[in-house]
Amino acid sequence: MSAIALIVDDSPTMLMSIGGMLTKMGLKVEQAASGEEALGKLRSGLKPRLMITDLNMGKMNGIELIREARKAPGMTFIPILMLTTESEQAKRQEARLAGATGWLVKPVNPASLTKLVDQFIPDR
Repeated sequence: MSAIALIVDDSPTMLMSIGGMLTKMGLKVEQAASGEEALGKLRSGLKPRLMITDLNMGKMNGIELIREARKAPGMTFIPILMLTTESEQAKRQEARLAGATGWLVKPVNPASLTKLVDQFIPDR
């Protein structure tokens, strides 16, 4: 069974774009349009091998999502990448403290994404 990647973004275009890239890499893609939806999936037993979340979303931002996701069963050591247009160092630090493993800047470069996936899920 292929590894699951959970993508969380309130932009259908980003979900489609990143989802397409991850599918080409052989991953099974789960999508959520909000932090709340993503948490619901995790709490219902979804076990992704990688999570990619947008920073700026509606009610719950990506940093809050990471903080909550880390409390879900089995999510302690799962790589979580923050996806954003922000390059501000303070935001990166805040995301890291919340439990983010890494950072992806929009627009996402397929080669950069592949490199990160290879690093975090070499056995996919």
